[in-house]
Amino acid sequence: MNKLKLFTYRRCPYAIRSRLALYQAGIDYEPIEISLKDKPSDFLVLSQKGTVPVLLQSDGKFIEESLEIMLWALNINDPDHWILKDGDVSQKLILENDFNFKKNLDRYKYADRFPGNSKEYYRSQCEIFLNLLNAKLELKKYLMEDKISLADIAIFPFVRQFFLVDENWFLNCKYDVLKKWLHSFIDSQIFKEVMKKN
Repeated sequence: MNKLKLFTYRRCPYAIRSRLALYQAGIDYEPIEISLKDKPSDFLVLSQKGTVPVLLQSDGKFIEESLEIMLWALNINDPDHWILKDGDVSQKLILENDFNFKKNLDRYKYADRFPGNSKEYYRSQCEIFLNLLNAKLELKKYLMEDKISLADIAIFPFVRQFFLVDENWFLNCKYDVLKKWLHSFIDSQIFKEVMKKN
């Protein structure tokens, strides 16, 4: 049987969370690093939208949404029960991350491409979501419960990306429990494993 292939980009938060779920599920795959500036033609034939991650299965079928890849992998094997039985609240938080927070994060990261407002303005828009996460983490160790769940894994790569835009600002910001939560993942063995260069 052909090994699964994951078209990925090492620093992409969508790709990171897919690799984390595949690793957690113990699913073996061949990572294929894609240059976002020079995407190979065979990749573009496979995925017309041309974004990572894309999981190519042995039967030729493919999954090209990161959250779908995560759920596919964890439905095969979810040893620590990342998928919660009542996942509606979790799903809502992930969607808020993927649409509103990510949109503002892109504008914060590339503020010169969006001249309508300042970098500080876009950061303040990101903070609406960061405030929500921080408030949740003041009540529980993780976003949904006192254990890691899908929401934590799906969201933390994006908070990491926010942190990397201006590390000094983030390290000195008011979100103390959020900072602790983020660094617990950055320092984790599973994150170090999926961030290894091929």
